[in-house]
Amino acid sequence: MVYWPLLLLLLSFISVPAAAAEEDEGGKWEILMNNSGVSAMHMALLPNNKVIIFDRTDFGPSNISLPFGKCRIDPTDQVLKKDCWAHSIEYDVERNHVRPLKVQTDTWCSSGAMAPDGRLIQTGGFNDGDRAVRVFSPCDFCDWIEIPAGLANRRWYATDHILPDGRIIVIGGRRQFNYEFVPKNEGDSKVYDFPFLRETLDSNENNLYPFVHLAPDGNLFIFANTKSILFDYVNNRVVRRYPDMPGYARNYPSSGSSVLLPLMDPDDAQVLICGGGGDSNSFSEAKQGNFTTASNTCGRLRLMDSEAQWEMESMPMARVMGDMLLLPTGDVLVINGASKGSAGWGLARDPVFSPILYKPSSPAPLRFQVLTPSATPRLYHSTCHMLPDGRVLVGGSNPNVHYNFTGVLYPTDLSLEAFSPPYLAPDNDSLRPVITSLHSPIMGYAPRTFTFRFYLQSMVSLQKENISVTILAPSFTTHGYSMNQRLLRLQILQVVQLFDVIYETTVAAPPNAALAPPGFYLMFVVHAGVPSPGKWVKLI
Repeated sequence: MVYWPLLLLLLSFISVPAAAAEEDEGGKWEILMNNSGVSAMHMALLPNNKVIIFDRTDFGPSNISLPFGKCRIDPTDQVLKKDCWAHSIEYDVERNHVRPLKVQTDTWCSSGAMAPDGRLIQTGGFNDGDRAVRVFSPCDFCDWIEIPAGLANRRWYATDHILPDGRIIVIGGRRQFNYEFVPKNEGDSKVYDFPFLRETLDSNENNLYPFVHLAPDGNLFIFANTKSILFDYVNNRVVRRYPDMPGYARNYPSSGSSVLLPLMDPDDAQVLICGGGGDSNSFSEAKQGNFTTASNTCGRLRLMDSEAQWEMESMPMARVMGDMLLLPTGDVLVINGASKGSAGWGLARDPVFSPILYKPSSPAPLRFQVLTPSATPRLYHSTCHMLPDGRVLVGGSNPNVHYNFTGVLYPTDLSLEAFSPPYLAPDNDSLRPVITSLHSPIMGYAPRTFTFRFYLQSMVSLQKENISVTILAPSFTTHGYSMNQRLLRLQILQVVQLFDVIYETTVAAPPNAALAPPGFYLMFVVHAGVPSPGKWVKLI
């Protein structure tokens, strides 16, 4: 006779590992907090493991007040002349805690980059903030410091990039066909004409937030709409023009995304651009209630190839307003966004809940993997950022003019989530390295070397060919584009086993500042595809 309750109990235990294995294979989501106080329109990680998050000052009240009776007095504000609410927060990753910050001028749709000394330099915005430069230092009680006229021109939807000499170039912005540099020397307010942004302007302004990547030769790869150039910013000249990327516009408001793929060989720098509007008129079409299906294509371009051509690929799903992040392993995470419509207030439909993993070194048919879906729509004004522990911080989504939590199709979202990529599955714990000590937190340039120690969490056989060392430059993320992110794979010179599970490793430093601009980087050891928690190093 079969004892059915016992049989059902045994079957339930059998099914649990299968479900867990499926989740491990596709990654895992967790809610960090349901209400961070602000909607995460902009996001940047600092070297103290805290993330600066902010939206804009003219939303009206946020959900977190300024401390100690502080208020923002702004006669030019379009909603609140006296505003006692915070529109920026500092998120402490380790404590899962937020601290309200006071930002004075309007940061709506602004840009930023981390300076070599670890300060966040933040530029532009809207209204009284369109010429402002804001500075945030990574210290326990710091707050925003603002220079109201720190820019020569208005910068709204501009792009920033760190340069080999430590300066930051600020390119474009709405109706700004030029560029300038920060910080400024005394009396230096020069602006440089940039006709390429006029050439790429169309009726929907699909050249905002241009994609900018520092190429290994020191020039800038700049992409706007469907066109791209290699640009010598020192002499203000176009070095070369690349073929147009097939398909439709990729920049805001059509809003695809772009990354510079991991750098190993300076002669083989490659850019990857994915998604965007399914039509160059997707913005104006969506304003009429016609939500066109987004693009499902990616283009890959070898910047240094004399006959460079776009290699086109198809994602498993269409995506507009997606974010692309470089993972410590060298893979690319594509996350957030919608499958129809455009960036803009209420102009997207059908959220894409499933992230995609892109594996650049795999054969073309095997590069994409669909991962575990989130339960939270992340549409217009959503962001994400790589964290030192290997997780991805995800937040934002506010396709509404103000903070609207009811009576709208996609309410304002103030939550923060963490996505753990498949490499953080519990089954990989025994493979995961841990960096125990650095010979020095300072890393120079070649011919210098850099030595550190790490251990493995179990007695596994370590093969040198199964490890790699990467350094990741933290990004400034907004509107589907992570400015300044770059990942270098360093040459391993020596691995010495000191004890059973402890190893000392020496790597070659980056060859020059064009390949790796000065500043702070997160260093990871990757063993059998599983990264260690990151350690901060400073490249000088």
